[in-house]
Amino acid sequence: MDKILIIDDDKELCSLIVQSVLKEGIEADFCYSGKDGLGKLGEGEYELVILDVMMPGFDGFETLEKIREEHHLPILMFTAKNDSASKVRGLRAGADDYLTKPFDLDELIARILSLIRRYTRFNIKEGNPQVFRFDGLAIDLDNRSVSTAKGDFELPPKEFDLLLFLAKNQGKILTKQQIYENVWGEEYVYDDSNIMAIISRLRKKLENSAESPKYIQTVKGVGYRFSKEV
Repeated sequence: MDKILIIDDDKELCSLIVQSVLKEGIEADFCYSGKDGLGKLGEGEYELVILDVMMPGFDGFETLEKIREEHHLPILMFTAKNDSASKVRGLRAGADDYLTKPFDLDELIARILSLIRRYTRFNIKEGNPQVFRFDGLAIDLDNRSVSTAKGDFELPPKEFDLLLFLAKNQGKILTKQQIYENVWGEEYVYDDSNIMAIISRLRKKLENSAESPKYIQTVKGVGYRFSKEV
């Protein structure tokens, strides 16, 4: 059974989410501070973390940075309504998705299921590793990691999924809508901050020059393309 961790100081909300995900066959632990959440992550195995921005002690951003130092599982952040700065900051720091409070519970469950499904999507058969190789870049489906001249990186879920989607469509121009609907598995709502933040993070890890990218190219006014020249 899949298991998630909820880090939020709203006790009633934690209880409601626990009851809701259990109906979907998902177990959940919860804690009310970033410090306790980091302790939980060190003790158990989880498929997803739900993390609130506003918490006492370690806030959500500090907790997110600490989590990303050790863990690569999906992270869904709760942000305040109309707080676009928090959304962008969280995505750039390694969050995979976000919801603004108050939110629809059905939407939360759908996002949880989508993130878990995509995190576990590439189950490679034993003895049959899959590696996509390009000029100076290897994408390892088994370890959900990449190897470049800059080093080896185990990528967070959304970074890996987006990179793999682009690479599988090498040379094709993909619109932001195509990328969002395939990587997030949801209807495109004209919010490009998710995509832009993850592309930025990927370029910092993969490219020698973010201004002149070798792999992930921007097609102005349309979207992105994984270079056919590599």
